Amino acid sequence: MLAVAHVLGMMMAVFAVTFLMPLVSALVFQDGTFYDFAIAAAINVVAGLALAGLTRRYKRELKPRDGFLLVTLSWVLMSASAAVPLMIALPGLSFTDAYFEAMSGLTTTGSTVLTGLDHLQPSINLWRHALHWFGGIGIIVLAVAVLPLLGVGGMALYRAETPGPVKDEKLTPRITETAKALWLTYMGITAVGIVALRVAGLGWLDAICHTFSAMGLGGFSTRDASVGAFQSPAMELVLVVLMVVSSLNFARHYAALRGRTLRPYRNDPEAKAIFTVLAFSVLAIAVLLTVRGTYSSFAESLRHSLFNVVSVATTTGFASQDYGLWPVFAPAWMLFLSCIICSTGSTGGGIKMFRSLLLAREAQREMKLLVHPSAVIPIRIGGQVVADRIAYSVLAFIFLYTATIAVLTFALLLTGLPLVEAFTSVVASVNNLGPGIGPTGPSGNYQGLSDLQTWICTVAMLLGRLEIFSVLVLFTPAFWRK
Repeated sequence: MLAVAHVLGMMMAVFAVTFLMPLVSALVFQDGTFYDFAIAAAINVVAGLALAGLTRRYKRELKPRDGFLLVTLSWVLMSASAAVPLMIALPGLSFTDAYFEAMSGLTTTGSTVLTGLDHLQPSINLWRHALHWFGGIGIIVLAVAVLPLLGVGGMALYRAETPGPVKDEKLTPRITETAKALWLTYMGITAVGIVALRVAGLGWLDAICHTFSAMGLGGFSTRDASVGAFQSPAMELVLVVLMVVSSLNFARHYAALRGRTLRPYRNDPEAKAIFTVLAFSVLAIAVLLTVRGTYSSFAESLRHSLFNVVSVATTTGFASQDYGLWPVFAPAWMLFLSCIICSTGSTGGGIKMFRSLLLAREAQREMKLLVHPSAVIPIRIGGQVVADRIAYSVLAFIFLYTATIAVLTFALLLTGLPLVEAFTSVVASVNNLGPGIGPTGPSGNYQGLSDLQTWICTVAMLLGRLEIFSVLVLFTPAFWRK
């Protein structure tokens, strides 16, 4: 525990470097927040170095078991650090709301308790979006380079037992080099996105902020009306591309860029499934909106269906329209898609497409076994056999995922929240989506929740971001037994 505390202290001190971005912004825009961020950075450095210094004698090489504690506590502690400048710069913002906003940013959820975003200081807006960007690359490195060593996470399942794209590509031989490769890929796509949004007509600040959100699949915006405030088809198209790119495995992007070929995508069963389901859903909802007369033409229906379906399905949470007013099938289906669409090794949340494919194959196998009980039918994904123990671990994850949603929904119901709002808010939080249905939907936010309700949603965001297992294992007696 103390060895982990030493690393956490160092991480906290290093995290202060991220404050450079809003500090520079404060100088450029002269928005009066420079000293707010400077104080927050100083607090992080002093507290981090103090914690690291007090636990220096316990410094040692961390064991895999320490990784679970480090991963969970780092997200908890960094969210607290990120909340400090929000509390200083926004008088009246409680610790609960500031922590919720910071956790929402770092977990790339995109839920917000703030209003008046159109008039928020530029540096505060940039900081909120920067949290999405840092959280996005953090979860990619975690999923591809760290969690597999601990034996958890979607990428562990995919890499360990499927000698397909990820394992065959062998990004780089060492974790540090893998992380560097992913960082470079992530930053390169980010730079292209910023320029594309600038060309689409956005100012530099809006272009940077919305690219950060799209890359992290977070959904924070600089406007209360989200992307709908801009009424720009060009902006929507650029964001759709960025959201789809970010919902795919970044190891695949690195391999494609390195080899200058699309073969990694063609060989990826997850990517094929994602594109198929998204295309079907966009067209189906566009037809529904046209038939119901929601919009005057199919072209308009297709435009709004494309953007909002992709946004919700990829767990981003941008909105160009109040899709809560669409025929109820549409928002309900979109919420369901947020559970399954994103790929392993992406910045998205939810069950992930690999697990969904594996469950579908398992269901097919069980039905065949009912007819041919003695048959030997292996599960195959992308032409590769998946070991039964992987299927069992996925079933265990799905159980915990469902149980988490059920328990937290009942917890919100006990606080007096209506059923639809409680259920959809929990699903949106666990999937790191952001908007639910109703008051917490695309035309509202989470400001109306009580402190207890806000903390329940905060816990849901953390559990969903860290794949549930790596958090809940900390509460088992076996973890603490020597």
